[in-house]
Amino acid sequence: MPRLTRSAGVTAAVLALSLLATAPASGGEPPVTDPRVVAHFDFAAGQTPENIAVEPDGSADLTFSNARQVANISRTRGTRILATLPAVANPHTPVVGAAIVLGIARAYDGTLYVNYATGTSETGIWRIPRGGGTPRQIAQLPPNGFPNGLALDERRGVLYAADSVLGTVWRVPRSGGTPTAWAVGTALQPVTAPHSDGPPVAGVGANGLKFHRNAVWVSNSATGTLLRIRVRHNGFPAPIQTRATGLYGIDDFAFVERHRDTALVALIGSNQVARVRPDGTHTVVLTRQDGLSNPTSVAVRGRTVYVPSAAYFTRQDPNLLLATVHQRARR
Repeated sequence: MPRLTRSAGVTAAVLALSLLATAPASGGEPPVTDPRVVAHFDFAAGQTPENIAVEPDGSADLTFSNARQVANISRTRGTRILATLPAVANPHTPVVGAAIVLGIARAYDGTLYVNYATGTSETGIWRIPRGGGTPRQIAQLPPNGFPNGLALDERRGVLYAADSVLGTVWRVPRSGGTPTAWAVGTALQPVTAPHSDGPPVAGVGANGLKFHRNAVWVSNSATGTLLRIRVRHNGFPAPIQTRATGLYGIDDFAFVERHRDTALVALIGSNQVARVRPDGTHTVVLTRQDGLSNPTSVAVRGRTVYVPSAAYFTRQDPNLLLATVHQRARR
């Protein structure tokens, strides 16, 4: 959920990740422990980490939205720029007005895919070679849209992108080509829910997106909901289900385990991460006191939780936070 900032060149910081093995949790332990900020970024240089993909070695691939860059953060190599999306002369991006890079997805072979929103014909999905290199656009999406969250279904060979303005989940062949409006509906639209108890989020509907257990899961920032869309055998979407409510200002999210629907969600406005159970109830597990500064997304690898904070509204300390998740602390 980006905020317009002044673009500037990126100064790569040499920062280390402390990716430590963790012991199994006992039944009385909280679900997330040991939060620590392991990397700090330069807000003025556009180093606003919007989305994340984790490499097999535990390093993090981050989209620096306002710098239009993708960076790898590693304990051995520091911060390394993998790719820079091309500059756009006159961007007319909805919501923010600037050209920004948003969601990221990683294929098993190391290829990266990112969403680029510009308000021009460059809006769409771009592919970055394994290890970094020149990005190439593989699909155009509507310039009046805002492609945000991104996920890859390796088995079917398709990408899904959440459009925050048009309230659409786009489906695109992994090889590239013409996008299909795969899922639409009021539940995906940027319409503030009536009688909500939290602050409204204007103009941003479908936001984060994950492919999990043969379903496309989408967050809606405006309505504070987490949605599930099962993929039918023929590839078409089943009806949209609302799986959790009251998550006001929800951005992207990640699932704790492959075979369960427990999720950790970033709540950008309240500087929190919440644990959402399969029954839809949720509990705050990380806060600003732990180091969050407008968290935008979450990733989980083993027992390690990764939370990028873009500091869009605080304008203080964009960073990457790690914590430990105890997968057996369930209710």
